Amino acid sequence: MTREARRRAAIAASATLPLLLAGCELGPKETTQYGPRGAAMEQVVNLNLKQDPGVPPPSAYQLDTREGQRAREIYPELKVLGDISVEEFGLLMANITAWVVPADAAPSEQGCNYCHNPENMASYEKYTKTVALSMLKMTQNINVNWQQHVKQTGVTCYTCHRGNAVPQYNWSFKPDEDQTTILGNKQGQNTPVQAVGWSSLPNDPNSYFLGDREIKVVGRALHPGSTPNDLKGAEHTYGLMMRISGALGVNCTFCHNAQSFQDWDISRLQKQTAWHGIRMVREANADYIQPLQTTFPANMGRLGPMGDPLKVNCQTCHQAQSKPLGGISMLADNPALAELGAWHSAASAPDAVIAGGIVRTADGIAGAVAVVPAATASAVVEKVQAVRASLATPAG
Repeated sequence: MTREARRRAAIAASATLPLLLAGCELGPKETTQYGPRGAAMEQVVNLNLKQDPGVPPPSAYQLDTREGQRAREIYPELKVLGDISVEEFGLLMANITAWVVPADAAPSEQGCNYCHNPENMASYEKYTKTVALSMLKMTQNINVNWQQHVKQTGVTCYTCHRGNAVPQYNWSFKPDEDQTTILGNKQGQNTPVQAVGWSSLPNDPNSYFLGDREIKVVGRALHPGSTPNDLKGAEHTYGLMMRISGALGVNCTFCHNAQSFQDWDISRLQKQTAWHGIRMVREANADYIQPLQTTFPANMGRLGPMGDPLKVNCQTCHQAQSKPLGGISMLADNPALAELGAWHSAASAPDAVIAGGIVRTADGIAGAVAVVPAATASAVVEKVQAVRASLATPAG
């Protein structure tokens, strides 16, 4: 090869390098800086992949007043919504029908008939009514007891269902891999899927959304044995982070400061919100969905290959948006979903709220995960915000 040919080849290679570094996500980007310059705390959005959250359907009609005859006076069998007025009960039923019942439902399952026997509306002979009852309880519990995650925006049935009988994004346990050969048993890795960014990370991190698996990979000290997870556990944790990142349509620095992923004191408040969100999803799966395993019929597409119910994760609500539905709240038209009905007793209410944040110590700033009375949870959040604000204030 002549010197001129080598020069041209070098120029061509250098011109191609930016394309190679850009990876598969070519196209225009939108960048928003969330932290101090130099900390790389910014969001990069590929405009070609950005999704429109859509507009939620309007309420069936407007509720003029919440006063009037209580629903249980007309429907004494009500277990959840008996405390609201007859008019509000009718409105909520109409809205739930629009949110959940598929447009292509069979004539015998359209409208109220999807959950009810029209000849005996009080009957629970249709499994969908039992499921709806559990989902109503779950929604009320989330809106009342998990405001550390959903704030005042809250959720409704539409947040997950979007006009589908079964939410589009769900998960269930997978069958075990072939344990007899090395090629067959890949430990859940090296099968690229979108959930983990097409990487070789463990591709089924959803097990973190049921149970109490440790989500931590950084050691608490320099000494051997101080790391709470081994290398395999770390890979599963990173797979979970990729799962959450894709579910919200964000990159790592939406919650974390890349200077130290584990430190609460330099991370964004979104990390605390996500901490609560993971535990909220765990409770939803464990207390409201998993117990329906024997309620769901085996041939209706409600159970996974291992016979467990289709469960929820972050993507079920968020659907590639940092805030579900772009942050639009539907609770103003459906206030009963933000209250605990007669089914909820004081004894079943949580005595404490877990609040992850930071505190000032004698040595400066330290990470903390504190258990505090529910009544003071908001004070903990305010304290975290105040400390972080002081850290962001330039010295001098």
